[in-house]
Amino acid sequence: MTATTSTGGRGASPAAVRGTRTEELQTRLAEAIVTGRLKPGAALDEVQIAAEYAVSRTPVREALRQLSASGLVEIRPHRGAVVAKPDHAQLRDMFSVMGELEALSAGLCAAHMNRAERTALEDLHQSMAGLVRAGDLDAYSAANIAFHVGIYRGSHNSYLAELASATRRRLAPFRRAQFEGRDRLARSHQEHTLVVQAILRADSARAAAAMREHIGLSARAWDDLSRTTNDAS
Repeated sequence: MTATTSTGGRGASPAAVRGTRTEELQTRLAEAIVTGRLKPGAALDEVQIAAEYAVSRTPVREALRQLSASGLVEIRPHRGAVVAKPDHAQLRDMFSVMGELEALSAGLCAAHMNRAERTALEDLHQSMAGLVRAGDLDAYSAANIAFHVGIYRGSHNSYLAELASATRRRLAPFRRAQFEGRDRLARSHQEHTLVVQAILRADSARAAAAMREHIGLSARAWDDLSRTTNDAS
């Protein structure tokens, strides 16, 4: 897979070209991590990445450094970079914070979403039912991101949306992985139903509680999946 790079225009300086390549590579690697193509704990070899994306090692090194600052990559001295893999205690803490941020977002949605936003949320939720029936993990995962981001935006609190989005990016590889658990797609959609119903009824307390429970169940699903995987290895 080769990235399409941009030189930022004819006559761009070498530094500008490197910067553009670094940004593009950072985006591509982040996408691979959050969609699960690069699994937590996977090694990130600079030479291999440079060859795959047809760039030199300089933008690779810078992209990994920036991804490390965002928490998606762990750079270990003298051992190279790997996709970040927090321990169970840290993951529980992260999911706990995520639950509170999303609960607050859902509660504010119930209070502040306009009619068009409520209709869009309901339509998206209904379309996801077909993905569950088809067992389409990739499409459901993408729609799930849109669902939650829509709730962040529907809170009409830009700072909350920023915090929630940043925390979601940190947890994205683990949230997607838990969909691989048995019947998790169907259960996730059922949990979404409770959130959507409360938002449509303008019931802030119920929307917040339903979302908090949803994130808590997602955390437990990931924990169960990771323990099963470890037991089998």
